[in-house]
Amino acid sequence: MNFLQTVGVIMASNEDRVGKFLRRLLQSRSALDIMQKLARGENAAPHSAPGGSSVSSASVEHRWKLLNVSEDARRALYDPSVSLEPYSRNKENCIGTFQIPVGLAGPLRVRGMFATGDFYVPLATTGAALVASYSRGEQAITEAGGCVSILLHEEMRRSPGFRFKSLIEAGLFSIWCMENRDALHASAGATTRHGELTDLDIAIEGNHVYLILEFVTGDSSGQNMVTIATQAICEYIVAIFSSTPRYHFVEANFSGDKKATAHSFVTVRGKKVSAEVTLPAALVRSRLHTTPRQWEQYWKMSAIGAIQSGSNGIQAHYANALAAFHIACGQDPACVAESAVAVTRLEVTDEGDLYAAVTLPIIVFGSVGGGTSLPGQHARLELLGMAGKAKAKALAELRGALALACELSITGALCAGEFTRAHQRLARGRKASSKESHG
Repeated sequence: MNFLQTVGVIMASNEDRVGKFLRRLLQSRSALDIMQKLARGENAAPHSAPGGSSVSSASVEHRWKLLNVSEDARRALYDPSVSLEPYSRNKENCIGTFQIPVGLAGPLRVRGMFATGDFYVPLATTGAALVASYSRGEQAITEAGGCVSILLHEEMRRSPGFRFKSLIEAGLFSIWCMENRDALHASAGATTRHGELTDLDIAIEGNHVYLILEFVTGDSSGQNMVTIATQAICEYIVAIFSSTPRYHFVEANFSGDKKATAHSFVTVRGKKVSAEVTLPAALVRSRLHTTPRQWEQYWKMSAIGAIQSGSNGIQAHYANALAAFHIACGQDPACVAESAVAVTRLEVTDEGDLYAAVTLPIIVFGSVGGGTSLPGQHARLELLGMAGKAKAKALAELRGALALACELSITGALCAGEFTRAHQRLARGRKASSKESHG
């Protein structure tokens, strides 16, 4: 079979898969059933959930009356004896709370500019094997003397967009913005005591202008802060610039907010961290049951696989650790969509040991604001000694170390042929012995 014939077979195979799915779908229902199911109904829309941010007993009870659920389901979500007041600023239409199990992974020894010491990291997850896996990676790092994790840069972006009549007007506006940086800086500064506009860049596309505004945001992740500051800048522009834009938007999708972008990958959004560790070959064999050489071989193959798939970055996966850490510590879990864009590198040193490094250019995380003040989330930050002001930089360096630990564990399991067995043992209800859990 030649190349063109092979391509034809692949295309035919894809078309056949679609056909098989449609045939399976029609085995359980007719085309008429599907059309009736999708047809627009004439029923009146049901009532909206009442009360907004109110968490009074009456408001919560009113919302529950909208739902047709069992008493067991209700009790699992709503205990009237537990006050919902602490959640009123973080949740609209609240009907209760629910529990996610939190496990401690560690110890993880970190040597950073802001995070230094041995940490037991709280991870909130319903996924079996995850905490055990990261504990293994963290213990390997600790036995090797710890990892170095360094905050490299920090900034948060917003990118308002402006539409003008012509490219000429767009160009004149861009020049005006560069000449009036100080005024734009002052407009943003009037909205916050904790953030500052530090840089302004411009992208022109025809008669569209995108302002790329870069802020520092103190100990907050800063997304709301920079939105408010950007709104003030937009209002100043509309009031002062001689040629009013036809229209504008406070965010025109250039910032990379909650999505994986090449721009954020090669710059920074939030905080940028790099972490490294060298594991002696003997430790790799005893703790992770493989060799540095196997790790390097795996990394080369996985890097080529990532490139072929169009991946932003090269990694086993950071998302599990980041999501569990975000949820445990009161962060916005949606930011994992961008924070998981990163690079892992694994090499054999001249001495035959394993050098491992991770670089995360998009850590969106804060020690204040958002959900960090909620009771459980604040308590878990306290477990780390990182609750409140002046802790965000330390949290970023800890995040880098955590990502390194998770990459070591999953890659080690893949190299040692233990990846499937670990999930069969831990994710299917079979209790592992102490030796298995820590081996």
